[in-house]
Amino acid sequence: MNLRRLCTTLLLALVPLGFLAVMVVAPLFALAAYDSGGMVREILQDGYMRHRIGWTVFQAAVTCMLTVLAGVPTGWVLARLDFFGRGWILRLLMLPFVMPTLVAGMGVLALFGAHGALWAGWQDTPYLLLYGNVFFNLPVLVRSAYQGFMQVPEARLQTARTLGAGAWRRFTDVEWPVLRPWLAGGACLVFLYCFSGFGLALLLGGNRYATVEVEVYQLIAYELDMAQASVLVWLVLAVTAAAGLLYARLSRNAAAGKTVRVPAPRRPQSAGERLLLAAALLVLLFCCVLPLGAVGAKALAAGDSWRVLAEADTLAALWNTLRFSAMAVLLAAALGILHACLVRRAPWVRGLTFLPFMVSPVCVAFGVLLLYPDWTASLPLLIATYALLAYPFVAKDVSAAWDALPPDYADAARSMGASRFQTALYVTAPLLKPALRRGLTFAAATCAGEFAATLFLSRPEWQTLTTLIYRYLGTAGADNYARAMVLTAVLMAVALAIFLVLDAEEGR
Repeated sequence: MNLRRLCTTLLLALVPLGFLAVMVVAPLFALAAYDSGGMVREILQDGYMRHRIGWTVFQAAVTCMLTVLAGVPTGWVLARLDFFGRGWILRLLMLPFVMPTLVAGMGVLALFGAHGALWAGWQDTPYLLLYGNVFFNLPVLVRSAYQGFMQVPEARLQTARTLGAGAWRRFTDVEWPVLRPWLAGGACLVFLYCFSGFGLALLLGGNRYATVEVEVYQLIAYELDMAQASVLVWLVLAVTAAAGLLYARLSRNAAAGKTVRVPAPRRPQSAGERLLLAAALLVLLFCCVLPLGAVGAKALAAGDSWRVLAEADTLAALWNTLRFSAMAVLLAAALGILHACLVRRAPWVRGLTFLPFMVSPVCVAFGVLLLYPDWTASLPLLIATYALLAYPFVAKDVSAAWDALPPDYADAARSMGASRFQTALYVTAPLLKPALRRGLTFAAATCAGEFAATLFLSRPEWQTLTTLIYRYLGTAGADNYARAMVLTAVLMAVALAIFLVLDAEEGR
């Protein structure tokens, strides 16, 4: 029996671990081959490169600080106060995160760019990128803070209130110790996304405030300097791997707590609570809603530029986006399910679920480009890269749902004579279906908005909506700008449709 179980585990490991070896591990070794002995010192002594590295770290750290400052009080309001629209806000909170980074960047440009609707002329400044980072990452931090506040036992708060502790004392002495690991995990995730982000930095950073990821792209695409690019890629990998591992550890520690009884949300009872509620709603409006509304407003005002939707390039780009995403999601589903099955037999594999999250799309695409030059312009490689970035959502959600299943159900089915296959098909699979659907929705959103890998690995005839938007945005002229906004609105509608699938599942 042990030999049979071992053989089954090895067969299960063959596909997901082999895929990771081919798409992540082997390309990383290919990157290492380009690292010459003195290149690291040369880069660190270059003032231009030091500025790029320093700014990349700085903008990620500042974004963490801004999202914590805005996210903690907003999370407290959502966890403790009851008000009209609270349920909708909780359901819509992840909408900006589901949106492609290109939509986020275009929304920021629509507000503060050269033709900005709210405050024009802020292009070529660091503030655009910081605002874009906050738009994209604030929901992540708010969600982490909300979950942390929901782990504070009601009995502790009641005891502190009985002993005369005020709101601030209850926060520092009772809520903060419980909140801290959740907040640290969320901050690590925000830093990870900002440090290794590509789309926002490419659109909003300009020449002066581009990040290391954009520098890697420019070194490869325009200068063909593989040696310097490989050193920068390893620098990004080292930082993101550290942040990813820390996030995984903090998340595991935070999730280890027991289910507790939390206080029910109540109506605001004081002027301070009403003021905090108003401030939280304004933060969400300014940081999460305005950019999406600006894209819609700019698109509606595009006039004759709407004819872009009937052009052959647009129809081909939309078709490519849909078919590439569909193929990648199917592959991601298979990989995610196999990975989750393997986790059940070999728990140490769980840590590998986060490996694609630790490697940015630029690093993946660059490594694949070096290792498989003959396959660079092949559709299977492009789809495999999409799936690599998407399948962790499936594996993570299915594994978590599987861990939460009571073993009694499967044991009861087996005691009634059901085989392992029948138990899996008629008992386990239906219970895991909501988690699978949730993971596939996030996977589809990732594939539909993929930008970095497409720039590296795609052929001109494989142009997607994201690359077509970038082409129009990089072409001078008001009509091209308006066309880019119209296509961004279409991409936003695609992402919104994907989000509604997720929201329908969450609302059940």
